[in-house]
Amino acid sequence: MSTITIPKKLKTHKNLIAIPRHVYEEFLMWQKKIKSVKTFKLSFAEKKALVRARKEFAEGKYITLAQLKHELELDR
Repeated sequence: MSTITIPKKLKTHKNLIAIPRHVYEEFLMWQKKIKSVKTFKLSFAEKKALVRARKEFAEGKYITLAQLKHELELDR
């Protein structure tokens, strides 16, 4: 087990956490990936449609991909 000395300047911080360097480096890489992910905000109508879609899905009111393909082939 390693022993470390924490400088007095850092002792004033109540939320000090010590972790291995490789864990910190992994965290930094993960954080960079998260920043590159683009997010968007839904409009009121989109939120309403999403709530309705989730409700219908929970009730079993949906078709499978195979059913959709079959129905699309019938129209040809």
